[in-house]
Amino acid sequence: MDKKEDFKNFVKSNPKLVSYIKNNDNSVQKLYEVYDLYGEDDKVWDEYLKEDNRGLNLNNITDIVKNIDMNSIKGHIDTAQKALSIVQELTGKVGDGVKAIKKPLAPKPIDKFFED
Repeated sequence: MDKKEDFKNFVKSNPKLVSYIKNNDNSVQKLYEVYDLYGEDDKVWDEYLKEDNRGLNLNNITDIVKNIDMNSIKGHIDTAQKALSIVQELTGKVGDGVKAIKKPLAPKPIDKFFED
């Protein structure tokens, strides 16, 4: 393969270079000259291929999932469950207390009307 074909394949495998070209940050000619001088494995490409946080891709999502501390999440879930159970206990006791305060209704005799 010639250098132009190698450069085309390099650009296809690194789509961030296309965004630099589209945003007029660089021209194809300039990137080709850098490629011609340094090759594709040089550190000069780190500037162009660095990770940006503007969009999520599969690699970013994988890194996020890898960095999740499951013990911390479990602790937060346990805390939330405890808080919910406390609220349920309080609302249940308040409801029972209100019922206990009310006088139970006694059945009225059939022959007595309007508290005669």
